[in-house]
Amino acid sequence: MKDTVEPYVTADGRTIGNILMDMRNITLRFGGVEAIKNISFDIREGEIRAIIGPNGAGKSSMLNVISGFYNPQEGEVWFRGEKRPPMKPFQVARQGIARTFQNIALFEGMSVLDNVMTGRLTHMKTGLLAQAVWYGRAAKEETQNREVVERIIDFLEIQAIRKTPVGRLPYGLKKRVELARALAAEPKLLLLDEPMAGMNVEEKEDMSRFILDVNDEFGTTIALIEHDMGVVMDISDRVVVMDYGRKIGDGTPDEVRNNQEVIDAYLGVAHD
Repeated sequence: MKDTVEPYVTADGRTIGNILMDMRNITLRFGGVEAIKNISFDIREGEIRAIIGPNGAGKSSMLNVISGFYNPQEGEVWFRGEKRPPMKPFQVARQGIARTFQNIALFEGMSVLDNVMTGRLTHMKTGLLAQAVWYGRAAKEETQNREVVERIIDFLEIQAIRKTPVGRLPYGLKKRVELARALAAEPKLLLLDEPMAGMNVEEKEDMSRFILDVNDEFGTTIALIEHDMGVVMDISDRVVVMDYGRKIGDGTPDEVRNNQEVIDAYLGVAHD
């Protein structure tokens, strides 16, 4: 049975949808170490949901649970109103969840266009032989996929480098290409792992604009990890805060900004 939850109204009066993903009492252990300790939070349709916290808080581990790289020892993952069984990353991708990575994971020797095309793999139905021959249904399918990719390339303003090998690009453009590849999958949920890491101020402004545009124009639900608190507070609808594997805050940017436990965690106040 699908959950029925009233839409959520943000602080600025924008209505976001029902729960898309619900993380219920998630605990993840590596040997005797608990990376995530009994954390629950949800991600709603159409929102930008930030996951923040100091280094070692468990943020990337949580993103890896959502994307299927890790399966928690305890707790439940619900997606689109249904409990998700343990899955491999490719199965999660087929459900409509795409991601970028903290360390860029592109094919350096391939062009921007070819890298972005790899994001369409979950939409390709013809077999390898048919694609090699490139005839009939396979040719039609590739043409349709190419049209989607070209629209994304235009949207992210990387037309001028579409045929450039990715290895020749500066860091900021590589980050944009990785975003393009994730968008090519037409995800219902887009996961961004530190999309601003290593960028200068101008590059961060561009990436922030593109994230907002993706959310607004495509209606894509976004969950992101980010260390730049200025960016987080500017673009997020809601923020969940982790520290030492625990959830210590969850709410609007203003609520989180004024949460004393969150302030203490970022200031390095000693824990009991």
